[in-house]
Amino acid sequence: MTSSMDKVINWFEIPALDLGRARAFYETIFGVTMRDHIDGPVAMAVFPYNRETSTGGCVLHGPGYKPSPDGSVVYLNAASDLDTILNRVAAAGGSIARPRTELAPGMGAFAHIMDTEGNRVGLHGLS
Repeated sequence: MTSSMDKVINWFEIPALDLGRARAFYETIFGVTMRDHIDGPVAMAVFPYNRETSTGGCVLHGPGYKPSPDGSVVYLNAASDLDTILNRVAAAGGSIARPRTELAPGMGAFAHIMDTEGNRVGLHGLS
């Protein structure tokens, strides 16, 4: 059996202890408005995305979800705004865990941030 894996990642979830605080952090650093969604005991703030062309994800609060600086790292797309986004992190209540790091030529750069909830999150930019 074969399967189509055009997008290896199709959804991500970033746990939050305080959903309002986490939402404000991500809306501030990315300059976006997130959409509210409730699914039983789980409350989410969903990043804007197009289901046909991009990967969706959210920040969520609920039973069984615990922020962590260890384990898997989700990389959010900083496009050509990596430095701008990094410059907003401290004012939004987070910190830089790994500063901008250049990758091989043509692959862009990345950084790690600590969000307001204690999660280590990666950012990847192409400039």
